[in-house]
Amino acid sequence: MALTQLPPAASPAAAYAGILRRQSLREPAARTYARSLPVVPVRARGLTIEGADGRRYLDCLSGAGSLVLGHNHPVVLEAIRRVLDSGAPLHVLDLATPVKDAFTDELFATLPPGLAASGRIRFCSPAGTDAAEAAFELVRTATGRAGLLAFTGARHGMTEGALAAPCEAPGARVTRLPYPQDYRCPFGIGGEDGARLAARWTESLLDDPGSGMPEPAGMIVEPVQGEGGVLPAPDGWLRRMRELTAARSIPLIADEVQTGVGRTGAFWAVAHSGIEPDVMVLSEAIGGSLPLAVIVYRDALDAWQPGDRTGTFRGNQLAMAAGAATLRYVRENGLAGRAASLGGRMLDRLRRLAGEYDCIGEVRGAGLMIGIEFVEPGASTGAGAGAGTGAGTASKSCHPSAAGPLPASPARAAAVQRECLRRGLIVELSGRHSCVVRLLPPLTITDEQAEAVLDRLSDAVAAVCRPGPRIPAPSTPKEAGAASPA
Repeated sequence: MALTQLPPAASPAAAYAGILRRQSLREPAARTYARSLPVVPVRARGLTIEGADGRRYLDCLSGAGSLVLGHNHPVVLEAIRRVLDSGAPLHVLDLATPVKDAFTDELFATLPPGLAASGRIRFCSPAGTDAAEAAFELVRTATGRAGLLAFTGARHGMTEGALAAPCEAPGARVTRLPYPQDYRCPFGIGGEDGARLAARWTESLLDDPGSGMPEPAGMIVEPVQGEGGVLPAPDGWLRRMRELTAARSIPLIADEVQTGVGRTGAFWAVAHSGIEPDVMVLSEAIGGSLPLAVIVYRDALDAWQPGDRTGTFRGNQLAMAAGAATLRYVRENGLAGRAASLGGRMLDRLRRLAGEYDCIGEVRGAGLMIGIEFVEPGASTGAGAGAGTGAGTASKSCHPSAAGPLPASPARAAAVQRECLRRGLIVELSGRHSCVVRLLPPLTITDEQAEAVLDRLSDAVAAVCRPGPRIPAPSTPKEAGAASPA
């Protein structure tokens, strides 16, 4: 009996191409990362991903910042294995478990003192957008008001209420306020003066009976806008927002989904300004790479009834175990301080790179949350920009304020992203015009790996942009939070 001749096994390259082709045919137009990053990961550890084609990449996307310990960190894997080997249930709704208790203890050990002393924790459905929605419902229930204050450029999730917060949607009952920034200051001046004007605008709106603004149930703010283009909030401005909301009994919600767990150089980014919010929205990194979302809030706001704002998948035991291990590792190993020091050195080198290329409008960031904004050199929008600071930040334009911001260049940013990928570096784009290349490496990145990341990024910029005249940045950056805008 003759044996049937089997076809030869597909080569790795053919299998890789086939996976990409099938995904493009079967998945919707809403695909995002897969469009610009045609990588098929098959193995990963720390900063490094290996693709199905055999190529290795340095991953500075890190699951949109959720992998603060990188891929498959040993303490995370061990925590997951411990739960699996114990025979414990993996999903228990909101029932009490030892795993949940350990996670809650570890999280509360890191919180601002006021929240840790008298806070309540609400486990939500597993995405950050679910936590944002829960925060909105919480403050509306507690205050009996309907309105919400949010900021231009914000991103709080993809559900209806979360989407409404940063945009003007019919019936959204959301008032948008100016978020201060330097390079594209909404008032054309940047720096402390721009932050002061943004604060005065907010105060005037709150006190104007003819503003048409619904009475606010709360204000939500990102200490560093992530999807908005890596924009650290000036410390003095954020303190002023706390003063304004506290004086008017408006709960302040801090969205720490992207900024939390050491990412910005402090365990929680609100620590840079020294404020304590009434509500914190937490997700991404707190699950140790697995889906988990919670809100923590002052007990005075706890006006919910049993069953309010429930979600079936709020009892993910593997995520709680991985999250507790991650929180503990970051805390015990001082990774927030490490992010501050290494991030500062990376920003210094990137600012030197910005001085060599006039296609870079601004380099900014906090800790290991770094953005490089690409522009079209040779033309000005006519609006001034200044140098300023925020959230323990380094934010420095390579163009003097008299020149004003240059037109955004999403095409250059996308080209730099492609050139980075060719060189084995994964980065993402963000910002209002998708012109900001964003670096979100794990907090475990080594000095040598950081240099490799910057070398590849520098080569990518050189391939896309022609060197331009070196324009000196302001000589002395202002102290973070030196002003208290009023």
